[in-house]
Amino acid sequence: MRSKSAKSSENLLEELQAALSHGTVARRVETLRRVTDLFVGNAVDYSDDHIRVFDDVFQCLIEQIETSARVLLADRLAPIAAAPPKIIRTLALDEIIEVSGPVLSKSERLDETTLIEIARTRSQAHLKAISLRRVLSEALTDVLVTRGNEDVVQSTVSNPGAELSEGSLSDLVTRAERDDELAACIGLRADLPRHHYLRLVAKASLNVRRKLEAAHPELADEVSSVVQEAAQRLRAAAMTKQTEMARALVRSLHEDGRLNEFQVTTFAEQGKFDETNAGIAALAGVAVETAEAMMIEARTEGVMILAKVAGMSWPSVRAIIAMREKLSGGARIDMLTLRDTYEALRSSTAQQVLRFHRMQQSATA
Repeated sequence: MRSKSAKSSENLLEELQAALSHGTVARRVETLRRVTDLFVGNAVDYSDDHIRVFDDVFQCLIEQIETSARVLLADRLAPIAAAPPKIIRTLALDEIIEVSGPVLSKSERLDETTLIEIARTRSQAHLKAISLRRVLSEALTDVLVTRGNEDVVQSTVSNPGAELSEGSLSDLVTRAERDDELAACIGLRADLPRHHYLRLVAKASLNVRRKLEAAHPELADEVSSVVQEAAQRLRAAAMTKQTEMARALVRSLHEDGRLNEFQVTTFAEQGKFDETNAGIAALAGVAVETAEAMMIEARTEGVMILAKVAGMSWPSVRAIIAMREKLSGGARIDMLTLRDTYEALRSSTAQQVLRFHRMQQSATA
């Protein structure tokens, strides 16, 4: 036996279909307005059965209504958390952005699968609307960052509710080397991991120095000094609670005699940049800031110098380099060539290079 709700739904649909079949455009619009008023005015009180009835009604109306009415419907249903799910999906899939936009940017009724489908197939305007949502998962931001144009990417990065994966962050930091506005957007994110922040600052500082030196070649040496000082201040300001805790942990392990090559290698294999950096600094007997500056260099020589001074074996060095390249999103490197280079590196040479880095660090400080 059919439920009362099902019978009510059928009756309402029959009445609506009859009105739409013989009614004018104005009558269809008025019908939609009244049904929408009825739903919006009592949405919090409706049961799931009631919502399903409204879903059927809206689906019927939407097929026979012009764009302006669909736009109005989308505007009114988008903010309602309990909006009928089928009509919300239909509106979201609409190719006309004036219809789909409000739903894509506001509706909490849209499921993740539909959002990703739209992000992969629709226009940049649709992607921009999605980027404005209150919360964006890593899976969704990955698509936005990959497919989106400059406007979409900046909107996504500027959204504090967007979760950015390691892969997206690496890609974004690389792009930011050629885009100062994007670099600023990324740098202002409160959740930006320190290793990405340091890489961003290092690249941005180089760009700034080139621009200033080109404009004032007679002040090149002074500009270089100012930029280095600014970068040092930015690195200090980027110190997060997580970084402080990581350094405190490593300091405790070192003081207790429990910090060794195996522990640092474990940190690296777990992708823990701060712990690895502090660990190799302690084993090499250098300031953690000095090690950090060498760890974020584009080339791998800094890592190998630190490791050689610390007396680390190649498997440990390989783990640290692999972690560093994974976090920075760099291209795959030839580990066999690096192994030969590391094994040929003499400890005395590494010590001399490290002394030079210490002198640079002291001068900057």
